[in-house]
Amino acid sequence: MKNGTIYVIGLGPGGREQMTLRAVRALERCDCVAGYGLYLDLIAGMIAGKERIETGMTREVERCRAARDAALAGKTVALVSSGDAGVYGMAGLLLEVCEGDGITVEIIPGVTAACSGGALLGSPLTCDFACISLSDLLTPWEVIARRLRGAAAGDFALVLYNPASKKRVDTLARACEILLESLPAETVCGMVRSVGRGGESRELTTLGQLAEQPCDMLTTVFIGNSRTRIVNGWMVTPRGYRGI
Repeated sequence: MKNGTIYVIGLGPGGREQMTLRAVRALERCDCVAGYGLYLDLIAGMIAGKERIETGMTREVERCRAARDAALAGKTVALVSSGDAGVYGMAGLLLEVCEGDGITVEIIPGVTAACSGGALLGSPLTCDFACISLSDLLTPWEVIARRLRGAAAGDFALVLYNPASKKRVDTLARACEILLESLPAETVCGMVRSVGRGGESRELTTLGQLAEQPCDMLTTVFIGNSRTRIVNGWMVTPRGYRGI
């Protein structure tokens, strides 16, 4: 039996209108869809009648192995991630799990939270920026802290993924404490939550006030560089065009 294909699909924030046409077409071609339950529910109307391979949070290896096994059985499989599958998503893990199995893998990009959240706030990432996840589940906090200090020293605008969870209630406050070692408290910041979904919200604040703001795993945090400012209610990081 010939091996099947695995499409690793970035769904964007969620919902058909937030996805690329290429992602929609790949979902139409697949026999089964593997993913975290929340993400499968977001596209339930698009995958009705297809086999679902659903696993919970922290069971990503199991999910990738199940997708691989379905492809080895000749099925066309979609493995879905929110945002972009290559940015804190499933693409890298799937490629590792399928190493040497002869399965055709196609990675289909999506709109990551840095882009979708940035658009909701304005244009905070017009110039150089860095993305850092605050989750220490797979990365030691010492490494995260070093990256925060390095990005602050380089005057990068910052996007912070995974700022809090039920177990990590103080992670954002710890990150703010590190950044305030070298950045002024008035640094412009923004927060977005549930972009493209029910309950979508945006908030502008400052680095000095950021730690006091409520957040969870559906929140993405934006921290401006030394030139970021508020323009008519929008968070804007100028690129430096002359005459402005």
